[in-house]
Amino acid sequence: MSQTLEPKSCVPPGLDGPELLRWYSLMYSARRIDEEAPKYLKLSLGWSYHAPCAGHEGIQLAVGVSFRPRKDYLFPYYRDLQLALAAGITEEEIFLNGMSKRTDVASGGRHMSNHFAKPELHIQNVSSCTGNHLLHAAGLARAIQTYGDDAVVYCSMGESALSEGYCYEGLAGISREKLPVVLVVQDNGYGISVPKRDQSANARMAENFRGLPNLEIVYCDGTDPVDSHAAVQKALQHVRAGRGGAIVYADCVRIGSHSNSDNHLLYRDERELAAARARDPLPRFRRFLLEQAEASEPELDQLEARCRRTVDAAAERARSAPAPDPASVLEFVVAPAAPSPAYPDGTNPEGKGERMTVREAINSALKSEFRRNPHTYMWGQDMANRDKEGIFLVTKGMQKEFGAGRVFNAPLAEDFIVGTANGFSRYSRDIRVVVEGAEFADYFWPAMEQLVECSHEYWRTRGQFTPNVTIRLASGGYIGGGLYHSQNLEATFTTLPGLRVVIPAFADDAAGLLRTALRSAGPTLFLEPKFLYNQPFARAPVPEDFTVPFGRARVRREGTDLTVLAYGTVVHFALEAAKKLADQGHSLEVVDLRSLQPLDEETLLASVRKTGRVLIAHEDKVFGGFGGELAALVASKGFEYLDAPVERVGSTFTPVGFNRILEAAVLPSEAKILQAARKLLEY
Repeated sequence: MSQTLEPKSCVPPGLDGPELLRWYSLMYSARRIDEEAPKYLKLSLGWSYHAPCAGHEGIQLAVGVSFRPRKDYLFPYYRDLQLALAAGITEEEIFLNGMSKRTDVASGGRHMSNHFAKPELHIQNVSSCTGNHLLHAAGLARAIQTYGDDAVVYCSMGESALSEGYCYEGLAGISREKLPVVLVVQDNGYGISVPKRDQSANARMAENFRGLPNLEIVYCDGTDPVDSHAAVQKALQHVRAGRGGAIVYADCVRIGSHSNSDNHLLYRDERELAAARARDPLPRFRRFLLEQAEASEPELDQLEARCRRTVDAAAERARSAPAPDPASVLEFVVAPAAPSPAYPDGTNPEGKGERMTVREAINSALKSEFRRNPHTYMWGQDMANRDKEGIFLVTKGMQKEFGAGRVFNAPLAEDFIVGTANGFSRYSRDIRVVVEGAEFADYFWPAMEQLVECSHEYWRTRGQFTPNVTIRLASGGYIGGGLYHSQNLEATFTTLPGLRVVIPAFADDAAGLLRTALRSAGPTLFLEPKFLYNQPFARAPVPEDFTVPFGRARVRREGTDLTVLAYGTVVHFALEAAKKLADQGHSLEVVDLRSLQPLDEETLLASVRKTGRVLIAHEDKVFGGFGGELAALVASKGFEYLDAPVERVGSTFTPVGFNRILEAAVLPSEAKILQAARKLLEY
């Protein structure tokens, strides 16, 4: 790693004077913006978050001029102002982002300032989750490799992000699959105020990954654009040869504080700050141009004056740009769903189609959609290894028919599974990805950060991108599974704006909802009650090309005395309870919600108006379960129709026991629904 404080001794081959002057122009303009940004916070005009790039310009400039707009892909991070400018984002667009204006090309003011993006150029919108975009970069690189493209994915971050688990997962995947990713690590010695020695035993944190094959590691002086450019080119040589990914590890300095909310004087002394200022890239590169590139003082003075005028004019235009409209917060929350023209209400009134189990219906729908759209892919755990096709055989025959390029196993890394699906879908709007997010829903928790990421991509980018991903999870109990094999997660999922959450109870709905999910834009959680996979009572005729629209409940049994709102396995308990109560003269209406997000309020409330009594039944815990939202909705919009309090039936507020006796004590049942229904009917 270069530690010299002086410019390189000569202009390297392939770089002429005009190109180097262009570099200096970009560097000078970035510094001008970097210095102006904090003033806007003081004037309450924007940039409430600003992480200065001063001290990082060398590596950022080198990456930006190597990036091919509209060809390569770039995932910048919040310190990459210089990189954004060099990659093609204009000065005005940077100011619009800093001031959070409506015309900000990254997000229209929805995302934090200093989060630069321009999808038109393939510069991706990255969230504030440190380092998580490496998984998206890996997924996008997998798509590039799949489609035979020669594009390169650049992913930029600070050295402390390498402590994150998803960076380990991402680099392991990049190494194993030889993916065309250049990871640019900008090491300034600190993670906010945490010194690097508290992050890693290796001073050069790239050494933590030295054991990974197919991964080139290149070191450079990140304050020197010429040395950095040479390092980037070396990394690109490795990647473009198909030998795998690369890490460009740049030794930088942080001249100022981490951001405008940090005071570095609390943890850095004057000696250290003086050493950082001595390596300031801007004056060093200026001196290099004068001494080695035959530039003159008047020439550089004129160039700097032009840059100042350009930056000042861009700032003035941005200040007069419109602010976001408050009413727009409700736009781009959920991506568009596919219509259901043949079955607009999601029913099969004529009983057409082959009678199938839930498992067979899901398998059949997957195969038909893979045939229909050749840009459909699926991966997950333990689902595609020769004749072993998942423990539930839901994906049976998929890899045999569609090949290992479209259906394949993933590492035992849930974050990686979902994160790469997000990235893969960025390559084309035609792509649809199905993932088994975990073999059992209970094991999905490590992927929650990536699920949150998926949930707000559409809103955060103001409709410019949404991950077209369907996440399949085998959910629920009644199989004697106990802890980590019997959990229901819908109450958590439905709290995240931007996600669709569906839970079928019958084979026809399983096929119809899955087919709609795979034809729709955006993320959908498809929760499969595994107890129902092969149950005879969940069988149903499934028409060819059957679809079920999101947000449409289904009245499974008409009634007049009491409404039971249910979904998943418990729908069947409710139907059996309704039959028994009918023999005693009571008429129960059973509403199968099917779709929790979006929710069919119209059908739900129409039933409440008819019966005046409501029992909510679901498999999850009563306390904190989705039924609480249903009860609140009924109380808010149907209170005047109620003749009795709203009752709920669900699991006890305990984990699910492994012993069948304990499991039965925890989970809801037909008997528990009967008891609650009789209580309501007698009220």
